[in-house]
Amino acid sequence: MKSLKAKLLIIGTMGTLFLGACSNSNQATNSESSTAQSQASTLSNNQRSVPTASPAAAKKTEHQHGESHGGTIVETGAYHLEFVPLNETNGTHLDFYLQKGNNHEAIPNAKVTALVQLPDGTQKTIPLTYEASGKHYKGMLAEKATGQYQVRVTSDISGQKVDGRFTFNK
Repeated sequence: MKSLKAKLLIIGTMGTLFLGACSNSNQATNSESSTAQSQASTLSNNQRSVPTASPAAAKKTEHQHGESHGGTIVETGAYHLEFVPLNETNGTHLDFYLQKGNNHEAIPNAKVTALVQLPDGTQKTIPLTYEASGKHYKGMLAEKATGQYQVRVTSDISGQKVDGRFTFNK
């Protein structure tokens, strides 16, 4: 009886593996692409998200889009946005690079705000201030809860609104 159950289990497992292999032979290589597609689908139609989590992806993005800082990149119209959350002992340091044009020139005079949805669903508004030495905007999120954080960064550039949506896990 145990032998029959073991054989059925092995045959069932092999059949499942065979069907999985036949249905999508590129599943492993497409996992990064699927992640990028799911992130991009949460953005508005005129935005494109390019995640740069792995060193290989960062290098590829750096070549295509200028200097990368290891965050998630969104191209929207003439603007290049990059969001980099950095975990620290007192919370999460938020770096945001707001750039324009093909040469990704920093925009120092925008009003930038991050609206962060915490894992429990509550929202926090974090004003981001420009740091000239790093050519980026920065802020601090004091919350330390574990889970997924959804972030909408709104930039007001001389009356023109530029938004980017990002997520990160803590």
